[in-house]
Amino acid sequence: MNNDTPSDLHLKLRNLESADYPQVAQLMEAVYADIGGAWSHDSLLALIKEFPEGQIAIQDNSRIIAVALTVKCRYDRFSRSHTYDDLIGRRDRIRHAPDGDALYGMDVFVSREYRGLRLGRRLYDARKELCRNLNLRAILAGGRIVKYHEHADMTPAEYIEAVRRREVHDPILSFQLANDFEVKRLMKGYLPEDEKSLGYATLLEWNNILYEPEGIAVEEIRKTTVRVGILQWQMRLTDSFETWLSQVEYFVDSMADYQADFVMFPEFFNAPLMGMGDQHNQFEAIRFLATFADRITEALSHFAVTYNINIIAGSMPAMEGDVLYNNAYLCRRDGTVGIQPKIHITPHERRDWVISGGDSLQVFDTDAGRIGILICYDVEFPELPRLLAKHAMDILFVPFWTDTKNGFLRVQRCAQARAIENECYVAIGGSVGNLPQVQNVDIQYAQSAVYSPSDFAFPHDAIMAESTPNTEMALVADLDLDKLAQLRHQGSVTNSKDRRDDLFDLRWLGSGLKPN
Repeated sequence: MNNDTPSDLHLKLRNLESADYPQVAQLMEAVYADIGGAWSHDSLLALIKEFPEGQIAIQDNSRIIAVALTVKCRYDRFSRSHTYDDLIGRRDRIRHAPDGDALYGMDVFVSREYRGLRLGRRLYDARKELCRNLNLRAILAGGRIVKYHEHADMTPAEYIEAVRRREVHDPILSFQLANDFEVKRLMKGYLPEDEKSLGYATLLEWNNILYEPEGIAVEEIRKTTVRVGILQWQMRLTDSFETWLSQVEYFVDSMADYQADFVMFPEFFNAPLMGMGDQHNQFEAIRFLATFADRITEALSHFAVTYNINIIAGSMPAMEGDVLYNNAYLCRRDGTVGIQPKIHITPHERRDWVISGGDSLQVFDTDAGRIGILICYDVEFPELPRLLAKHAMDILFVPFWTDTKNGFLRVQRCAQARAIENECYVAIGGSVGNLPQVQNVDIQYAQSAVYSPSDFAFPHDAIMAESTPNTEMALVADLDLDKLAQLRHQGSVTNSKDRRDDLFDLRWLGSGLKPN
């Protein structure tokens, strides 16, 4: 407690009134002398008139000693990078959005002689209560980092991390973190005249866990964090369809227990069933395997509904008339099924199995984002993911089967490039183990992973999660779709925005490529 703090306290929390302006201005001039001082009379009075419940003060007897100024804003706009000036309209009017779905904390300031009484926390608690009462989704704020000039040998990110670890005390950021705010991103040029922060600020967010969207159907609520499960599936001989299917169900059940939104099986994950047929004729053996496609799809669709998880059924050979395709199946947890055929067929598939390439491509709408599926070799053709990205794909799933490390590396390197080029997540999943009695599927090599774009909001190596090579295991990763939106608009580079469409064009001439 400050030694100069008055001893005869009589504190009261209330909303500001127009008559309070002289005291508020005097307090702001003292606290913000380094960045412009007080707001104008007209600015503050307009804000009190437009949003009186958001302007909160603490008075001691009749003296204003602490203030929190707040506006309503649109979350989608101000949860991304912005500047302080973005909140200021014409004639220094503060931008208040009456129909906004979040609060924005403009300023909090406390008289120096009353510091140590935790009045800032009291104001923040009042703001949080207001957020809950108005059923708003969050409180956002741009937080100065006022001690950064004393640690300019650090990068801003290093400074923030040092404050988070309590190695450095920053009066504003330390206070925000202690009040349950999270740093969402670093903002450069937020307040250029802020010399102490060297122009930087943090975008801070407090989420209202009681928020319930109004007037929005449940099925229209967009998930922002998606959990994906990737199965690095071990090929093993099986003596019956039922035995093989029970293994599939085991992994679906396990991923559902982890509350995954998706689980992906590898390419040709049903290959062990080939061991139940005649291996002397590979043309006939792969067509024997295709006879299981409908039964497997029906069973997986049932699992998707029963276990409440979207299942990407790697790929399976399937007959359409006299033509054999290699199809991936999306079994949604709402009971619907989508199909994505493999478009580019490898020489081995074409020569030994006489598989044909499909001619349809599409982005799938799901309850956990818009996704694309490309089977193994298809990810090595950058045009396909680019077309999917142009149709707002968030996550690309790539079930694959490779027998050697060099084959795997082709898939891996291309998948990583596709994540960067198209500003999306890419999940790859393959199989391991051996099937000595099944020709052409006898050995496997895989290291399943989830890749991200390469920017500050993502892991430094752009790998969200990665498995141990050649070991059966399940990989789980949480993917933040909001980070993709931020990247596409304000990343270090913005591939989709900067593409020179005036110089070249990319068109899909096949069927599909529409929400399915």
